[in-house]
Amino acid sequence: MTTATLSEIPAGADELSVWPASTTRLPHGGLAVGGVPLTEIADRFDTPAYVLDEGEVRARCRAYRDAFPDAEVLYAAKAFLSRAMVHRVAEEGLGLDVCSAGELELAVTAGFPPDRIVLHGNAKSPRDIATALRLGVGRIVIDSPSEIARLAAAVGPDGHQKVLVRVVPGISAGGHEKIRTGTDGQKFGLSLVDGSAQHAVARILGQPQLELVGLHCHIGSQITDVTPYAGAVRRMVGLMARIRDAHGTVLPELDMGGGHGIAHRPGAAALDLTALARRLRAELAESCAAAGLPVPRLAVEPGRAIAGPAGVALYRVLAVKRTGDRVFVAVDGGMSDNPRPALYGARYAPRLIGRHSTAGPLTATVVGRHCEAGDVLATDVDLPGDVRPGDLLAVPVSGAYQFSMASGYNMVGRPPVIAVDDGTARLLVRRETLDDFRRRDIGD
Repeated sequence: MTTATLSEIPAGADELSVWPASTTRLPHGGLAVGGVPLTEIADRFDTPAYVLDEGEVRARCRAYRDAFPDAEVLYAAKAFLSRAMVHRVAEEGLGLDVCSAGELELAVTAGFPPDRIVLHGNAKSPRDIATALRLGVGRIVIDSPSEIARLAAAVGPDGHQKVLVRVVPGISAGGHEKIRTGTDGQKFGLSLVDGSAQHAVARILGQPQLELVGLHCHIGSQITDVTPYAGAVRRMVGLMARIRDAHGTVLPELDMGGGHGIAHRPGAAALDLTALARRLRAELAESCAAAGLPVPRLAVEPGRAIAGPAGVALYRVLAVKRTGDRVFVAVDGGMSDNPRPALYGARYAPRLIGRHSTAGPLTATVVGRHCEAGDVLATDVDLPGDVRPGDLLAVPVSGAYQFSMASGYNMVGRPPVIAVDDGTARLLVRRETLDDFRRRDIGD
């Protein structure tokens, strides 16, 4: 798979098909990413560690800009955020969507223009709202009725803030029930079915300090089919037409969110970016023409699809245990640096690197070092039959929702993030240490 496309990977694809495009094979079973041998990174920075290919990040940002030349592309910061990532996104001309005052402050203090930032969140704290208004965030997405009065009061009678309304279109999509957000019965957005979205629109239009500029819709995550997006566009345009008819207001923006699926293992499906862009444009034009509406400016919010394939996680094997007919390969990380398998069954493809093995394949379960039976990183994966303590495992497609969801469980400490680019490796985020835990613990 090249970085210019996010198309479905055919069955039987090369085992490196889900790795960064810069990945090259080295003698003796080694791999290099961004021109840097992964074994060198493990030796220099220790394990576990996250490796981020900045060339892959840039290429994927450009792929979105090329696919959506007339739309606004907002990188979803929740997937992975650091100061360096903020710089790469800004350099490639993308906007940013954030979910907290913390993400917002990091982005703005790193130099990102606040007017190109959208603030999300189903339960925004007073600090979130105050920070957004103080820094001059471009858009705030209203997610519940109570936010309308709170936001209007915070803006004040002489203030002004552009807002979107997050609408639940009644479309189910996503790779797991825990990441499907387009239907009623979950915490996000305002329903089309029960009239909540329409009622919120009317209330916002009655607040002069709030400028309703458009609608927002996010139907789920890890979606690999363009069809649900097309259905969501039709329903959103239908709501826009009803808003025009009821209030005489024509909304100029439509944000269709993200959730664009990627392949975590060779042969798995991914969303075709070119097909998505073509279908969204066509559906939007046809629906608006039928409704007699001008075509609004489109926005999309990729996060995982940009950061995920750019990342590789490195682990050292600590133990190999055979229990009955099962083999467990335990590594020096686990659910503290990647909770996704435990949360919603994400599947990965670890690979032995750093030595060449002639042993036959062994079906194993790669587990972490934490005191939880659910601390599993990958099930039913093929590793060399002579895998042993001290071996190095690399896990591709580890750039999204690992660093950002990492925890301090068992006080193991969160791994560092190392950027690779053009043969150079540099530290972006240092490893969390026991001293960090001690400094935060101020009780007696």
